[in-house]
Amino acid sequence: MSFDEDLFLKGLEQRKATLGAEYVEKNLAAADDFTRPFQEAMTAWCWGFGWGDDVIDAKTRSMMNLSMIGALGKMSEWEIHLKGAINNGVSAEEVRAIIHVIAIYCGVPQGLECFRVARRVLEERDLI
Repeated sequence: MSFDEDLFLKGLEQRKATLGAEYVEKNLAAADDFTRPFQEAMTAWCWGFGWGDDVIDAKTRSMMNLSMIGALGKMSEWEIHLKGAINNGVSAEEVRAIIHVIAIYCGVPQGLECFRVARRVLEERDLI
């Protein structure tokens, strides 16, 4: 590892807590020589450094992520982080309010994309 292993381990713990151990372990196991450095760096930097302190709680960080990733229109990542947000205690009503803000600031078509994904995920989890 070419970076701080403690930061990686802290990030790994937070990443698993939010996205689920099975999902994270599957992604790490699927990494090869080409993608492994990115997986390790992303785990250390995003999850260890970005999520590794107690200044902002995990639920709030998840809500921020949904807003930012929704604004970027990265719907595959938005779905992954929506599942993580639910794991971190974000309610269906809060998801709806986040999507309203995305639609206001990023456009109605983007809000509609978020609603499509949210409906599927929330229905799968019997939350709506």
